Amino acid sequence: MWHLSLPWWEFVLRGLIVYLFLILILRLTGKRQIGQMSPFDLVLLLVLSNAVQNSMNGGDNSVAAGLILSITLVTANWMTGYITYRSKMAERLVEGAPQVLLHNGKIYTKALDDAQLTREELMSALRSEGFSDIADVQAAILENDGSISVIPYHQPRS
Repeated sequence: MWHLSLPWWEFVLRGLIVYLFLILILRLTGKRQIGQMSPFDLVLLLVLSNAVQNSMNGGDNSVAAGLILSITLVTANWMTGYITYRSKMAERLVEGAPQVLLHNGKIYTKALDDAQLTREELMSALRSEGFSDIADVQAAILENDGSISVIPYHQPRS
């Protein structure tokens, strides 16, 4: 139960490699995948977690290995959050930057393509915010979390 089949540092190294790989691959799939998770995406994440499990634990199913990997992953996640908080460059690299999808009635098709969004999905997001016509919208911005912020021409004053 407590006996490790590999040195403790190898579990740490394996966990960090898998963590960094997953951040990279999920970052490359874009903001849409994170902010608009479908049932298919949930299944993918579950299968993905199972697929990388053995690469992290090296076949060791001991409690000690699980604890070492848990601590490693939580620490790596905390450190990533801390580094992105302290460094704008790291934040942009890990989290990306908001993208303007629509401005002053002009839809930026290149931005839609980069985000893997269709015009219909953009229009759906505008309708869900209460806008049926792009002429009423000053800007629509794809945020880092995958949500779309809509800025009308006339914003109410608080």
